[in-house]
Order: sequence, then structure tokens, then C-alpha cells
Amino acid sequence: MKWLLSVCILVCFNQVAAQTMTPILIEVDVGRESGIFSKSPVVQRAILLKPSTSSDTALMFYRGWSGIANIKTENDWKRNLNYLQNNTDLFAQAGIALVVMDCPSDENRIAPGNTPLACNDDYRSSVKHADDVKKIMAVLKEKYGITKFYIMGHSYGTISSKWLAKNLGNEIMGSIHSAAQTVASPRMRAYGYSADSFDMGSLKAPVLNIHHGDDQCVYTPYSTVLAYSKNNLITVKGGIPNGDVCGGGHYHSFEGREEASSKALIQWIKTGQVQSSVGE
Repeated sequence: MKWLLSVCILVCFNQVAAQTMTPILIEVDVGRESGIFSKSPVVQRAILLKPSTSSDTALMFYRGWSGIANIKTENDWKRNLNYLQNNTDLFAQAGIALVVMDCPSDENRIAPGNTPLACNDDYRSSVKHADDVKKIMAVLKEKYGITKFYIMGHSYGTISSKWLAKNLGNEIMGSIHSAAQTVASPRMRAYGYSADSFDMGSLKAPVLNIHHGDDQCVYTPYSTVLAYSKNNLITVKGGIPNGDVCGGGHYHSFEGREEASSKALIQWIKTGQVQSSVGE
């Protein structure tokens, strides 16, 4: 009996250990300078959450509003993964590294109240944005053996995921657009305006959309995403309508359906299969 108990403890421990993620800060010089009187190199930062088991696949994630991760240390991943935060073990178990992406240092300005002062649609839609991301991809490939890249954005972060999917083309394996912003704010039109006429048909790599059927945020209507999705939409149902309708909870961020949504994303990355709905 004691022998069986010891085996059980060992197996259970190994299963937990196999699901851990190690956060690693990545910082690269993108090859330009910023500043007026005193110039400084512009750096692109990211946090790699590396599974304890070997992995060749990475999901590069752009957070929702303000869209700026403001990464200083490797521990900053916890406040920048939206609804994936509490399900990192699922990605680790699937052998998928998570990469929290930030805006480069020359676009990394934020005011009190989580109001961005840079990194708007002008930058996110630019080839420069894609070139900055390629610098991180190169490090992940050369140092960590990552060869398969997926781009994901949540809410305002989908401005990046869509434009990067367009500008990176077949350099990525696919893109995921979660609770996509498709309506610009009338008072901050620089954030979201490019989504109004974005052509999803221009994306070369496979695409997955995931959206709550009852999303109540005025900037992320479900009907718009439903109209442009072509058998590549996961509709989230049910959950908890808690807090700000455009915030980090509520239907907009799949509160109460985080685990089921994460599992559906993992299934698509691993197999290409689209689960039409979750949470029923």
C-alpha cells in the first residue's frame, strides 16, 4: 500500500511539473533610436512563458485595452494575459509556449486610468510593427527552438493580431482574434479606426475568431464578427456578466468560460479543428 501511494505521489508530481511555465524576459534592440535631445536605442520587450517540456510552438499574445503591456520584469505576464492567465497550465501541457507581447519603447506611453498615449492604429498597422515582432521571433527561434508562430489579440489587441497576420503573411502558422474590436471610439478614434474596413480575406495564414454571442461592449459587437467569419468562429455562450462590459471580465472577456475557451483555442492550434461553440 505504501509503495502504491509513493508511486501515485510521484506520478501526480510529475504531471504537475509537466504543466509549469517558466517566465523569461526577452529584450531586443530593433535598430532605431528615440528621443529629441538625448537619443536612446528602441527596444522591443516580451515575456516568454516556456513549458518545462520541449516546445516548438508559440502563441504571441497582445492584451486588451490599453493594449500596452508596459513590461519591466518577467513577472509582468500575470496582468497581461487576460482570460488566458489562469489557464497557462493547459498550454504548457499541450506544449505551447505563451509569449506576452509589448509595444516597443518608443510607443510605450500610458497615462493614468489605463489611457494609451501611443501604440495606436497607425503603428499597429505598419510594416515597422511587423519588423519589430520579427526581432522577437528570431530570438525565440534561435535561442529557444520555436519554429511555429501564432499571433493572438484580445479586444483592442486584435488591431495588432489582424495587421500582423496581414503583414507577416506565411511567416506565421495562424492568427487568433478574440473579442475583436471593430468599432472605433468616437473620442479616441486613433484607437480602432483601422478595423472599420479591415479585409479579413487578405490574411494568408489560417484564422480563428472567438467571440461571446452576448458581448455587450459597444466597440466589439458580435454581429460584425459573425458576418465576416467563414466557418472559423467559436461562439462563447453563458458565463458571468460581471463588472465593466468592455473590461477584463463580463461576457466580453468570457468570465466563467475561460477554461473552456482556452481549451478550444488549444484544440485549433494543435489540430486545426474549430469548435463552433463553448459553454453550452
